Parts: sequence; structure tokens; C-alpha cells
Amino acid sequence: LYAILQALARPQVNIITVEDPIEYDLPGVGQVQVNDKAGLTFSSSLRSILRQDPDIIMIGEMRDFDTAHIGIQSSLTGHLVLSTLHTNDSISAVTRLIDMGIEPYLVSGSLLGVVAQRLVRRICPHCREEVPASGVILQHGIDMAWRGKGCEKCRGTGYIGRFGLYEQFDVTPEIQAAIAEKAPSSELRRLARKNGFCTLLELGIKAVANGETTPEEMLRVVGEV
Repeated sequence: LYAILQALARPQVNIITVEDPIEYDLPGVGQVQVNDKAGLTFSSSLRSILRQDPDIIMIGEMRDFDTAHIGIQSSLTGHLVLSTLHTNDSISAVTRLIDMGIEPYLVSGSLLGVVAQRLVRRICPHCREEVPASGVILQHGIDMAWRGKGCEKCRGTGYIGRFGLYEQFDVTPEIQAAIAEKAPSSELRRLARKNGFCTLLELGIKAVANGETTPEEMLRVVGEV
């Protein structure tokens, strides 16, 4: 979210965030720290922020109905709203919002897209070696994988650094209509695939095939679902 805000930040753009906690100071961005003990919750902060008519609002996390409802209403009245939800994948964000009590037609009318992200460890390039693939990797037609033996460069771990897997769910007009009709996640996924949607598992398998990470690391982070 911080990277997105930095890309959007301009002197003429009014950006305000509500966070718990504030992790980084962003120049040119108004940042509000939530303080539940003082009565400064996500929802109360958002109500105050809307009086300042911001162009962009970032909500650190949509934890309850009030916060989600205000965020969605804000997006429907011309504000760009960015936030996070705890879900297993991108499409589950739709289900999560509806389970929180948001009407499907409001989700449909306000949601532009969702990105689910996972960080996986990168194989050490100094000691990596090919190994026979097995399990779910083999089932996807990949015969060989890679792993790090462990060396001085990676301190014996077989990994150096991390990289991201990003599952992007774009809400097209067809998907908007499906959300409004309370279509199940399987139907949303089917529609998303028309636009090149890939699951986290599929992205992880590609990373394994490219020798970027190991099958064990990918499955540890992504799982087999």
C-alpha cells in the first residue's frame, strides 16, 4: 500500500491514511494513528477524514462492518479507497466483505480490484542445483526443480532474499454483475480467468519452474489450494 501511495502522491492530491500502527512516514501524505483507548477507532477516524474531502483514502485494515461500510460508501462518492483484508486469496475478499454485512450490490459497485500477495524465499544462486520434482509440482508437468545446497553466501540456508507472488483479481463489468447476483467464488474465478487470472498456486509453480524458489518453500507459503 505504501508503494501505491508513493506512486499516487502529488502536491495537488489530498491523501489521508488511517493506520494501526503507522509503519513509515510518507512525505505529502496525512497519516492518522488509530488509538482505541482514546476513542479514535478506524470508523471514527474515517468519519472525521471525510469532512476534509480527501482524494485518496488508505485504510490500514477493514476489521469490522462500520469500517468496511464507510470505506465502500466513500468509494461510491468519488474517493479512491485503498485497504487490506485478511483472506486466503484475492477472490475471497468479495466473500469476506459480504460476510461482514456489506450488501453484494455495494461490493459490486465499489470494488475495482484485489491483489493477494505472498513473500517467498529466493534460492541462493551460488549453490543451487537441479533435483527431481515430486508431488503437486510433478502433477503440473514439471519434471525438475531447484534447491540450494547451502553455502557461505547463504549461510547454509539455501536461500538469499525474498520476492513476491501477486495474484491480481480485476473486477470487470461481467464480474460486477456476478458479484451483485451473489455468485460463488468458483464462478468469479471462472470469469476472472477470461482476463488471464492466475492463482497464487499457479504463480508459485511458475516460480518453481523458473528456478526462483523451491517446491517446499512455495507450498509452505501458498499451500496446495
